Amino acid sequence: MGGSVKDVQSKKELDSLVHGGAPVVLHFWASWCEASKHMDEVFAHLSTDFPHAHFLRVEAEEQPEISEAYSVSAVPFFAFVKDGKVADTLEGADPSSLANKVARIAGSINPGEPAAPASLGMAAGSTILETVQELARENGSSQVKTQVQNGPADALKRRLQQLIDSNPVMLFMKGSPEAPQCGFSQKIVDILKKENVKYGSFDILSDSEVREGLKKYSNWPTFPQLYCKGELLGGCDIAISMHEGGELKEVFRDHGIDTTDSAGAKVTEAGSGKGGISASTGVSETLNSRLESLINKSPVVLFMKGKPDEPKCGFSRKVVDILVQEKVDFESFDILSDEEVRQGLKVYSNWSSYPQLYIKGELIGGSDIVLEMQKSGELKKVLAEKGIVPKDTLEDRLKKLITSSPVMVFIKGTPDAPRCGFSSKVVNALREEGVSFGSFDILSDEDVRQGIKVFSNWPTYPQLYYKGELIGGCDIVMELKSNGELKATLTE
Repeated sequence: MGGSVKDVQSKKELDSLVHGGAPVVLHFWASWCEASKHMDEVFAHLSTDFPHAHFLRVEAEEQPEISEAYSVSAVPFFAFVKDGKVADTLEGADPSSLANKVARIAGSINPGEPAAPASLGMAAGSTILETVQELARENGSSQVKTQVQNGPADALKRRLQQLIDSNPVMLFMKGSPEAPQCGFSQKIVDILKKENVKYGSFDILSDSEVREGLKKYSNWPTFPQLYCKGELLGGCDIAISMHEGGELKEVFRDHGIDTTDSAGAKVTEAGSGKGGISASTGVSETLNSRLESLINKSPVVLFMKGKPDEPKCGFSRKVVDILVQEKVDFESFDILSDEEVRQGLKVYSNWSSYPQLYIKGELIGGSDIVLEMQKSGELKKVLAEKGIVPKDTLEDRLKKLITSSPVMVFIKGTPDAPRCGFSSKVVNALREEGVSFGSFDILSDEDVRQGIKVFSNWPTYPQLYYKGELIGGCDIVMELKSNGELKATLTE
């Protein structure tokens, strides 16, 4: 390795190094952050002192996939990886902590001695340390962090939402459309030009509050960020993919965004989204029958872009999130997978955009309408009127099971036919004490078997509960019985 810092160019390259056996220290930095630059000098010196570890530099905003994988929301940020797993992290400009953490993962320069301040003096000259310390003093902290600690404050949230909503298509970029300050921003500007779409833009380099706040607000750590009708579409990679696949044009068209072709003719008209294709176009009997079958295949059906666990647009994701929040069982259909259904349903429903939500065969509407109905309580009311009851989550089900009897035991098998010795001991102890109890065979339901381990933070069976509270397993039950405390514990 030779004690040098390597710039990481891809996640594939990083993964191969992380799983190569040697310790890895990652420095996530940004060219605009002074603290990053000074800490990088400390980082470089440490790489010389610890030649048996990989010291890797990642430009956080240029490598969004890597930044997301390591949950980076601020720079400078360091991740310490050993045996292929993240063992520790460090946010901010703190040379002593950096040296100590490097030593812990890569081995001290002098065995048995702490890395700081001794090794730190070897790793970084006084000028560098003084600069970092001065940065810390200026920021009123021993650590310099370029981040929003607990998400944007209400005033900033309102400002961010106003900016996002200031144009139907809004781009947060480095620089301006006429003078982009990074290649990724340039690419999205070029794409929007090719799409012939009008858009607003905001130079995030001009306002650090917006820059850092929007990362938290959107839960998207890099720039540029492209929004359509207030919904985040994504960054550069997603915009390129959507443009090349024709999906970006569909999103703009489906949401009434004005575009023009190369001759300047209107392709779509801005509007409410309803209508847009004349019913006189019609659909064939075969397709009509197929659409009716799809719409009625479940009490609640969502026609969306992508799948519930992998939505392909922010509007589809919004409706999925709402249905999950309302605990609604629903079926979905990916309209990107079938062009005939995609175009035919627009005619059938007289609704030109996606997603489309149906309840008991009736169209409810798209994302805006569903969101408004949820906020007003109308969605819950409609679902109740249609006889659609919220589904229990696993946690809900576990709570009901645990409290289904004052004394409840989760065992392998049944009280009359236990399937393990520990379950048999607990059952016999309860019977000998004359305690009435309910039981559940965890061998009969894998979801309950695995879920209750997490719920109770108790990894083994049997498990005994009294009035919803965990008493313990076999050993605890037998100890309570031998001390004459079992019956009293279960009848308090």
